[in-house]
Amino acid sequence: MLKTREYVPALFWSHLMLEKLLKAHWVKDNTDNHPPKIHNLISLASKITLKVPEKDLEFMAVMNQFQLEGRYPDYVQGVYKNYKSKQTRKIIERVTQLRKCLLKDLP
Repeated sequence: MLKTREYVPALFWSHLMLEKLLKAHWVKDNTDNHPPKIHNLISLASKITLKVPEKDLEFMAVMNQFQLEGRYPDYVQGVYKNYKSKQTRKIIERVTQLRKCLLKDLP
């Protein structure tokens, strides 16, 4: 997606991946129930036993803005103006680091 300059979709899918990993932690902690039907990464992180560092929570706050792309296409226009190749690549690198940390504690 970066090669084809689809920055906002790449960021949306990155958010979705983090959301699913947090929900996987929620399932690990609550095997007898379903994860909450929310998309807010900070809210999800607050509902799991894994202690998420403050710097990661701050990054999740940035990532939360990308949850809307697939759900509210009109929102995309404002985001497209702000995120180009360099900014998107930096975010994707940070997502990759956070992904590794979240995967570490899953079975």
